[in-house]
Amino acid sequence: MNEGSTHFGFSEIASANKAQKVGEVFTSVADRYYLMNDLMSLGSHRLWKDFALARSGVRAGHHVLDVAAGSGDMTTRFARQVGASGRVVMTDINASMLACGRARLLDKGIGPNIDLLLADAETLPFAPAQFDCVSIAFGLRNVTRIPKALASMKSMLKPGGRVLILEFSHPVSGLLSRAYDLFSFSVIPPLGRMVTGDEPSYRYLVESIRTFPAPEILADMFAAAGFAQVRVRRRVAPAHVAAAVSYTHLTLPTNREV
Repeated sequence: MNEGSTHFGFSEIASANKAQKVGEVFTSVADRYYLMNDLMSLGSHRLWKDFALARSGVRAGHHVLDVAAGSGDMTTRFARQVGASGRVVMTDINASMLACGRARLLDKGIGPNIDLLLADAETLPFAPAQFDCVSIAFGLRNVTRIPKALASMKSMLKPGGRVLILEFSHPVSGLLSRAYDLFSFSVIPPLGRMVTGDEPSYRYLVESIRTFPAPEILADMFAAAGFAQVRVRRRVAPAHVAAAVSYTHLTLPTNREV
């Protein structure tokens, strides 16, 4: 793939067009995004996010930047973790997703320690060294230029801060891999059509998982961006359908353990 092109699912497109096409996907599915997460994972996405939070190092009084925050699930968890003395900034490049996330936070009565901002992961509009943790859950594969996003997120960290990535990868087991592909390509897109009326967007989402860099390659990208102590933790999700899904969690201190 040449320098001026990138993946959009299994398609190769001009890099300049990816943000718009991804934006169209999430604008289309925003209202039913959280419901689809529940249906696709049988609710297991909550466990994955709890697992990530437990490894974030976030504690009371911390400042956290949640990138591509979408439905606000991780923002909610961080807001409870940092408490009244801390702060969470919830960002997303898509206005529809940010609005849905805001509505969910208000429904839960969460908000005094949260700021919301429309922002691109590749060009985060904050002064350097503002945050103890920068998180992006299931969003990095939708970014056009991953190295640029990594550099932007790294610049946001205080010394000793962490970038936390929660993302899917492909199962290494042959049996799990076949089950995963069957579920991903035969179940999820038709389910997306029934629930949201948009099968192509969910076909893109499952294809984007397949074209996302393998955990080892992603770890090398983090190291190349200047992160220290790069750790990859692969977990097979629990229960029937989710057992076919593995995901990657990276905790990346820049200088030292927190």
